[in-house]
Amino acid sequence: MDSQILKALVLTTLAGLSTTIGSLIGLIVRKENPRFMSFVLGFTAGVMIGISFFELLPSGFEKLGFLKASISFVAGFVFIFLIDTFIPHEYLGQKERKEKDDQNKRLLRTGLFTALGIAIHNFPEGMATFYSAMLNTRIGIAIAVAIAIHNIPEGIAVSAPIYKATGSRKKAFLFSFLSGVVEPVGAVLTAFVLFPFLNPMILGYILAGIAGLMVFIAIDELLPVSKSLAHSHLPIISFISGLVVMIVSLVLIK
Repeated sequence: MDSQILKALVLTTLAGLSTTIGSLIGLIVRKENPRFMSFVLGFTAGVMIGISFFELLPSGFEKLGFLKASISFVAGFVFIFLIDTFIPHEYLGQKERKEKDDQNKRLLRTGLFTALGIAIHNFPEGMATFYSAMLNTRIGIAIAVAIAIHNIPEGIAVSAPIYKATGSRKKAFLFSFLSGVVEPVGAVLTAFVLFPFLNPMILGYILAGIAGLMVFIAIDELLPVSKSLAHSHLPIISFISGLVVMIVSLVLIK
């Protein structure tokens, strides 16, 4: 197997299976720290926005021109929006405010549907990470780290309600693991089925589309949840921190 393909698969696998970190947190930590979670989500949003506008979208402009890359960016945004609309999923903090009862059946159903929604969302994320890593390892690492951080609260969202409903750590961990393993599955499909058809133009469309996908995740999921967990300026401070770290890292690497 080509070493670059192997690197891309490893990065995608690590990003996808970071849901298991969230799963362990959901099983071990009984009381979450809202301010910490708010900072993490806001910081991740800043990193994702930085990657999208300072790396991915400019690469799309370079390969396709402004109009085609912009259309691809919007298409990626709309694509993940449609997935989110038809297969919605929520983070733990959102569900806890909406669901005050502790009925086991409701909690179990919530956890299982969350796992399904996250799994469907993770599939295109796996493709995005793999494509980016194939084009540029540095970009791939940055995206993998951002998605890995993004996946941790998703792991909590799956494991915590299932554990509370069933009392089984194994079941909670298993469903969280399965929701994350879909991400490397998407990468494997890309590597062995779609990759032979790639060329610079297609890569331009893909990178611009990935930028749209990541911007949607940042503004529709990460920032709103970050804001809801900390009623202060912490979300915007953490967002700016993530953006600055992303800019500095790109300057140092280039």
